[in-house]
Amino acid sequence: MSKLKVLVVGCGNMGTSHARAYHQLEDFEIVGLVSRKPESREKLSLELGGYPTFGDYKTALETVRPDAVSINTYPDTHSEYIQMALNADCHVFVEKPLALTVEDAQQLVDLALEKGKKMVVGYILRVHPAWEKFVEVARNLGKPLVMRMNLNQQSSGAHWHTHKQLMKSMSPIVDCGVHYVDIMCLMTQSVPVSVSAIGARLTDEIDKEMYNYGQLQVRFKDGSVGWYEAGWGPMMSETAFFVKDVIGPKGCVSIVDEAKGESDDVDSHSKTGALKLHYSVTDREGNFTEPDKLIDTSDEPDHDGLCLLEQEYFLKAILEDIDLATHLRDAVNSLRIVLAADESFKTGKTVTL
Repeated sequence: MSKLKVLVVGCGNMGTSHARAYHQLEDFEIVGLVSRKPESREKLSLELGGYPTFGDYKTALETVRPDAVSINTYPDTHSEYIQMALNADCHVFVEKPLALTVEDAQQLVDLALEKGKKMVVGYILRVHPAWEKFVEVARNLGKPLVMRMNLNQQSSGAHWHTHKQLMKSMSPIVDCGVHYVDIMCLMTQSVPVSVSAIGARLTDEIDKEMYNYGQLQVRFKDGSVGWYEAGWGPMMSETAFFVKDVIGPKGCVSIVDEAKGESDDVDSHSKTGALKLHYSVTDREGNFTEPDKLIDTSDEPDHDGLCLLEQEYFLKAILEDIDLATHLRDAVNSLRIVLAADESFKTGKTVTL
């Protein structure tokens, strides 16, 4: 079988990691690196041995005629770039979110299915072995579940610049929230019924309508509830920037790692270290009958390793013709929830789904 020609669009943090993955996988052949900034695409090309580079996506697409396109650009470009790729009969890998609106996301899903092309959305936690275990343990805690999650990032310099660029199109609870809302849906295996949110604009460096801190609350049909908190910027606290805690009638499970890095370290966003499982069973005197259990997850992939797992899945989906209908439905639904949270913040009202 000939190699799958892949065009990598966006040479920032995520694009670089995904390009490294394609470079490692024998069934992929990188035929171009696209970035508006010459320094980022040339630096990546040099690192990987000299791939062709382009400053314009449309030109690259028409020139190299790839089999697949990897889209790792800012979210406000995703919908247009995906549509161009699908109409060029390419398979698509795209970083989350799929689009900026539910309507656009659903149209892209419909187009991919109509074209018979595979489209994988970069929900990196779905391929993370420790997070898969986290979901599995949580499902055994009974119902309802209480899910507490956050990812606050104290950012400065280049990281703060990136965050400000992202906030030109979406807030932190929308951009990051799709990952964790997706995990909540996997844990409950239930349907979300309502969403509410609060937020605050803590800087004059962003648009007046935007907010760089937010918290959403989601309620599920089975009685489960979850909250997710996210804030970006130089004013954010490093205290408790990483809370991942799930409680059920039978006990609770938490991600614990005393040696976590700083909040602007991308590896620390998915790193676990261990899961702490607590059992709620007590004896006649009300004392616990079982000690807490630590599940070691320290032997886990780093960020590049996780991106490699994502691209292995993308490759498998193409070669084995995997049905991605459920994957794409979940991507649309998680976007629906975080956008409802955004609406709730702006209106001050709970949004019924």
